[in-house]
Amino acid sequence: MRFLKTGMLATVLFSFVACSNDTPNGGDGGDGSSNLTGKVHFDIFMSVGEHGGMSKGENTIVKSVDSLTSNQPLIDIQGSGVELNPYTIELISKGKYYYQVPSGKTQFTKFRIVNNKIEIVQEQPFVKNTYTERKYTHAWLDDKTLLIMAANGDADKIIWTKLNAEDMTILAEGTLDLPLPEGAVVFTTTGILTYNDKVGKLYYFYYGKDKSGRKGVPTSNFLTAVINPSDMKVEDNPIVNSLAGEMAGSSYGQLMQECVTYDEEGNLYLAAFTEVDDDLEQGQLLRINNGESDFDASYNILNNEGKICTLQYLGNGKALIYSENASLYSQGAAYYMKYSIVDLKTGERTPLTYNGEEVGYSSGRFSQRSVVVGGKAYIGVNTETSTCIYIYDIATGTTEKGADIAQGYYFDVLRVVEN
Repeated sequence: MRFLKTGMLATVLFSFVACSNDTPNGGDGGDGSSNLTGKVHFDIFMSVGEHGGMSKGENTIVKSVDSLTSNQPLIDIQGSGVELNPYTIELISKGKYYYQVPSGKTQFTKFRIVNNKIEIVQEQPFVKNTYTERKYTHAWLDDKTLLIMAANGDADKIIWTKLNAEDMTILAEGTLDLPLPEGAVVFTTTGILTYNDKVGKLYYFYYGKDKSGRKGVPTSNFLTAVINPSDMKVEDNPIVNSLAGEMAGSSYGQLMQECVTYDEEGNLYLAAFTEVDDDLEQGQLLRINNGESDFDASYNILNNEGKICTLQYLGNGKALIYSENASLYSQGAAYYMKYSIVDLKTGERTPLTYNGEEVGYSSGRFSQRSVVVGGKAYIGVNTETSTCIYIYDIATGTTEKGADIAQGYYFDVLRVVEN
């Protein structure tokens, strides 16, 4: 695939406008119906020159489209869309809005993208705890309460801030009563935070490292801390799991990729991995049963040959995963990621197919091109031969071809946004 030079950015429309404070409407826009007309739109994040993310957001353009069906014109960012900078591709989305700590800023920002323009809704300067772009994790306690957590500047404590998502005021903030793991001198920067509303508890997955920086290594398998969201007290002692080394997404706390999901019964599923050797990360899918604090040691449905990078629940015991072919990855192949449908009870895994053939491998390990809304999964791919959307009907298990996306860019992220 040929990629455009960075100079093309000059041809893209850059727009920033302000608007009044709005009230967010929680949820993903889905009501179980496949008719999404007028209810939602889709934001497509594409980057020029190299993949976005990991502090490379200055070359990312966001294009908003009303539909991803096959009758749409070719989706292209040339001459349209909006530059994401100073916002990063790692962000929080809910309802109509995005939430983020922008690059180089000392504030939380709530914004939305309307008519391919960024509208700043509200900004809230830090008061006590301070955060850095991309380096935090989050959970929604309800539609209006957003919880942010991260390691502090010295990475020896975990700090937290609760925000009123309507006006971005700080409701409370503090430090977790959480000691460093044995033998560790720093916490991992973010970890993974999630709220199980069936049991009313927060689950925080984290680990400690023997030194700060990229050369620091975990001192144990990752740990689980169960937290009471009302007072942010850690319940019991954190548990070192015996099943996997690290959780997926630990560097960016689900700001970019979804790696935690729940079924109808309130069971928690986490994508994790263990380093087998320098060239192989063996993907694992773990489960905490409703009401439990530790992973179910008997649950072992999927030991993937490569890392599971995204995990999304589809309903009826099925999940969509995006995982790597470890052999292709270790050989330096450009295309080595594949989508599959997994039965969470039996472990049966079915590759995404269209017209009786498996959809080819995609490039981009650090990406999130799939959303689940209105009884369908909209799945973006950038294979060696095409960049497009496939639409998977969850009830029937059938796949149709959706919109085509212009080649010459890196297709990094797909988001569904309420109108």
